[in-house]
Amino acid sequence: MSADIIDYEIKGEGIQLVEIELDPGEGVRAEAGAMTYMEDGIDMQTKNKGGLFGGFKRMITGTSFFITTFLNEGNQKSRVGFSAPYPGQIIPIDLKKFNGEFLCQKDSYLCSANGIDIDVAFTKRLGAGFFGGEGFILQKLRGNGMAFIHAGGTIVEKKLAHGETLRVDTGCVVGFESSVNYDIRFVGGFKNAMFGKEGLFLATLQGPGTVYIQSMPISKLAERLSAAVGSNRGQSNSSGDMLAGGIAGGILGSMFGGDND
Repeated sequence: MSADIIDYEIKGEGIQLVEIELDPGEGVRAEAGAMTYMEDGIDMQTKNKGGLFGGFKRMITGTSFFITTFLNEGNQKSRVGFSAPYPGQIIPIDLKKFNGEFLCQKDSYLCSANGIDIDVAFTKRLGAGFFGGEGFILQKLRGNGMAFIHAGGTIVEKKLAHGETLRVDTGCVVGFESSVNYDIRFVGGFKNAMFGKEGLFLATLQGPGTVYIQSMPISKLAERLSAAVGSNRGQSNSSGDMLAGGIAGGILGSMFGGDND
């Protein structure tokens, strides 16, 4: 199935939104709940793409049971906007440049042109995948149009040569093209396992192909905020809440260019 050819604009800097312009008859797909606004003429259709099996497969892997399609049923151009569920940046992926297939973390997919197939993929080594956390479950995007994924913090694009290897924290991998060999491996070493804070497992990516990395995945942000709040539980509820809020605001402000004046 050929994907719709869509026009888009990514708005904002630290906390971004993608606005997609649809000609009459064109559509875009998204995870349920990703839509921020839509203009007149846009019809929303929520379905469990792939039938019950496809829906349950997405649900048990932590993604949405439903995929929503937004179709322009009017007679003029209309726009629909999608934003990420947490602060970060949006990366446009032209699947034609990646031989029609791209893999991304299960919580990084935002939306894609109507006609792009969205499926669930798993790491090759099941045991390492279970213990490796975020890197176990991936989403596979297939087609010949535009897709959009989101990530937290600073985004780094790496173009790996044939045989070149990159080791990354499992939660920091945003996505990569299918030509990249992806695995999750145990770090090894007693001191690394007991005292290292980088995690027991790392994602290993071997080229050739393009890889996108994020500096602040939502899991790491939540962990740091939780640690900041937990360290101040001995204080009174009111002062503790104010301090936790100040810490959280400071972290988010420094990450996304906020101004605390």
